[in-house]
Amino acid sequence: MPQFYLPAPWKSEKPITLTTELAHHLRVRRIQIGETFPVFDGNGQIGQATLLSLTGKTGQVQLSNIQTDTHRETSYAITLVQGLAGGDKMDWIVEKAVETGAQIIAPLQCERSVIKLTRSTDEERAQKRLAHWRGIIQAACEQCDRTVFTQLEPIQNFQAYLQSNPKPKLKLLLSPDATKSLYSVLLENDPQDIVLMIGPEGGHSPEEEAMAQAAGYQIVSLGERVVRTETAGVVAITAVHSVWSPEMQNRLK
Repeated sequence: MPQFYLPAPWKSEKPITLTTELAHHLRVRRIQIGETFPVFDGNGQIGQATLLSLTGKTGQVQLSNIQTDTHRETSYAITLVQGLAGGDKMDWIVEKAVETGAQIIAPLQCERSVIKLTRSTDEERAQKRLAHWRGIIQAACEQCDRTVFTQLEPIQNFQAYLQSNPKPKLKLLLSPDATKSLYSVLLENDPQDIVLMIGPEGGHSPEEEAMAQAAGYQIVSLGERVVRTETAGVVAITAVHSVWSPEMQNRLK
């Protein structure tokens, strides 16, 4: 059975009232009174919830076996800095970034981004997009059994992000024109917090790549083939886990 998101605070000594959203999900899943199902709070806490009632748009559960479980999180944090892509591509990118293990997603307004969401007149649209992506993050965590929500940063423009995010030390911008490969950089470095910066459709402009290099980013490629923006992040995150997995690190020693 999949896990369900139940917002904190949790108390095991008395019943907890369900959110409207969770009550709806339990009806769709045909969870019956007295049935027990797994829940998580998005901050690494998990438990078992027994359904006590389900009426109208709400209900109550009793929690038990509350504990902390973050075993699906890596010791290093991956930040996916994604140039805003058009259509529903960003939805797919957010979902797959969560499933593959990104801890932070930072959507960026780039020079070649099709959609524009950083002007003051677009603030309402931007907030709606962020709320929509948070819903995708929740659903993806429920599906893949992650217990810690991926952090979603506000939409920023490219230059502002570079100026406000000096860390971590290992920062990589992916470009099909780069001569250095992502894999070679990963092999040269021990597991650590890392930023993976992906451009929108059409990639980053030469000016953006130059600004990123000045801010400490290395320009790297994924290999011989040019992949779509919605594919690049998934491939890059998977590559990080592949090279930095404990099994691979033991082989390299």
